[in-house]
Amino acid sequence: MSFKGIVRELMEMKDGIGSLSRRGLEGKHWRSRTRSHIAPDQAAACWPVEQGKWANLPPELLLDIIRRVERSETSWPARNVVVFCAAVCRTWREVTKEIVQTPEQCGRLTFPISLKQPGPRDFPIQCFIKRDRATSTFCLFFGLTPSEDESDKLLLAARKIRRATSTDFVISLVADDFSRASSAYVGKMRPNFLGTKFTVYDSQPPYDAAVKTNSRSARRFHSKQVSPRVPACNFCISTISYELNVLRTRGPRRLHCVMHSIPVSAIQEGGTAPTPRLFPQSFDENFSLSPSLRGNDQVINFSSAILSERLPPAAASSGEPLVLKNKAPRWHEQLQCWCLNFRGRVTVASVKNFQLVAAVEPHHNVAAAEQDKVILQFGKIGKDIFTMDYRYPLSAFQAFAICLSSFDTKPACE
Repeated sequence: MSFKGIVRELMEMKDGIGSLSRRGLEGKHWRSRTRSHIAPDQAAACWPVEQGKWANLPPELLLDIIRRVERSETSWPARNVVVFCAAVCRTWREVTKEIVQTPEQCGRLTFPISLKQPGPRDFPIQCFIKRDRATSTFCLFFGLTPSEDESDKLLLAARKIRRATSTDFVISLVADDFSRASSAYVGKMRPNFLGTKFTVYDSQPPYDAAVKTNSRSARRFHSKQVSPRVPACNFCISTISYELNVLRTRGPRRLHCVMHSIPVSAIQEGGTAPTPRLFPQSFDENFSLSPSLRGNDQVINFSSAILSERLPPAAASSGEPLVLKNKAPRWHEQLQCWCLNFRGRVTVASVKNFQLVAAVEPHHNVAAAEQDKVILQFGKIGKDIFTMDYRYPLSAFQAFAICLSSFDTKPACE
């Protein structure tokens, strides 16, 4: 019997994987509402996992089993077997997390933290976005195009929420819980009144335990298990700006993205981008706010000085943030329109379509190939369906937030 068959057989046993992982994944917080097989790191740490007989396998055999399963299950939904392995017990979880690599290394998305890690360097991760106009909801799915049987892999979801003083795009791991007190909360994006500037906030810093103070905790531990007086903490990681074009005389939209959490040295030879390893299981353990910061919706800005302190020595030498700009389209005389080469991934003309490349100064010594490489590509393929392809140094969360800015109304830009 193959290792894949062994794992599937184990999952059917009541006292084995079936009782600890499958029912764990269908628990009260991650029911079928998500349609997602990605198990949260913080939830995995809180499952009532017992050290059963499967934890007593010889370490060499256990390592070999999980390694073969991880290699064979390369795409969803079959890759949920890897997540099931991590849900068996504490021993299996530690071995699985040790074997599973980051998207930059293997090009695969496995656990939720993969959505906040940089994509691969050599090829883009291809996704698509579905828009629901009635509910102002946007869902990011993994894959080339939507499937007919609705078995698409949900990665992230966002909803446009209008408030008295502002409008937010709240991003979550699930499609029906957009509360900032929820453990599914990932981050948000806030536009200005004119729709020309957007600020992206992350629920955690780009580096693990990057911010520490000597005060009491200011973060939720579990969904619906926290006092409403406890403030949420947001980390400002990027700013998206659209150039004014009120008279519509300057062609397509022009945008710049300042990635405060990514140094420009990340795209230089030997450079690295911030790569968090875990979602904070409890804000009590890692983060807190000083009394002066307590209140509603606190924000921590990652300036270049703070970022330099957290970067490796090789990357800290250049504290300047990475800036992305849209690739200039060319005018097609026969079609009488602006065109970009989307390599077949975009089929419908739209003002929302764009490609982002790095905007670097000559003194940064970035290779010409890196400057011409498309880091993020977004475009329309059907009614309320859009493709999103991203690569290093952006993460899925950062790319999704940038694409959400294209959906917002921009009366001063077009």
